[in-house]
Amino acid sequence: MTLSPTQSILITGAGAGIGRATARAFLAAGWEVTLLGRRPEALAETAQGHPARLIACDVGDPAGVEAAFAQLPRLDVLFNNAGISAPAAPIDEIPVEQWLEVSRTNITGMFLCARAAFGLMRRQSPKGGRIINNGSISAHAPRPGSAPYTMSKHAVTGLTRTLGLDGRAFDIACAQIDIGNALTDMAARFTKGVPQAYGQIRVEPVMDVDHVARMVLHMASLPLDVNTPFVTLMARDMPYLGRG
Repeated sequence: MTLSPTQSILITGAGAGIGRATARAFLAAGWEVTLLGRRPEALAETAQGHPARLIACDVGDPAGVEAAFAQLPRLDVLFNNAGISAPAAPIDEIPVEQWLEVSRTNITGMFLCARAAFGLMRRQSPKGGRIINNGSISAHAPRPGSAPYTMSKHAVTGLTRTLGLDGRAFDIACAQIDIGNALTDMAARFTKGVPQAYGQIRVEPVMDVDHVARMVLHMASLPLDVNTPFVTLMARDMPYLGRG
């Protein structure tokens, strides 16, 4: 599919991991890319000298998100990707502050960015666009001791379903990609062994993060009358289908 050079995307959490790999895929494909993240130097490293709009912003800050999206003349796609995790622990051992930090990024941040993108997309001319939320395998099956992260990813699924309905009147499609064991700095621990539901420590298979980037690019390239509401992309042999 040949894309117009005016196709635009904003990627949150673009300074590392999945956000960085995805941003580089869209830059290579000729999209107009806006990179959003908390660390300006990390965003510049992602861009690797390619022309891109860099916006330093904390997705959990309502005023910051509003100001960031106000800089965009148009937005065709939002990859609502920014997210954090927390150390595994039983719920009564998880500090409340840690829960608040995870929910501020993974729930409030997702909501704020989706809200800003939705408002821009419904009012631009021509109207419409696509919002792709980064969910997780944890939106289906949790890991041990992951209450804050798992709760946040179930919330993302609720957001995706709601936007999928609300967006129809404005030609806005909403999709979610649930990713399992893509090899990033955050997922490197899988290669060393992580706790399993049956109580043992096990090394888990991982996949190249570039597979995620290519899938997001494919989802973003679909015409607006077509949608992939939920896509699961995972290392084939990871303990998901048989987890527990």
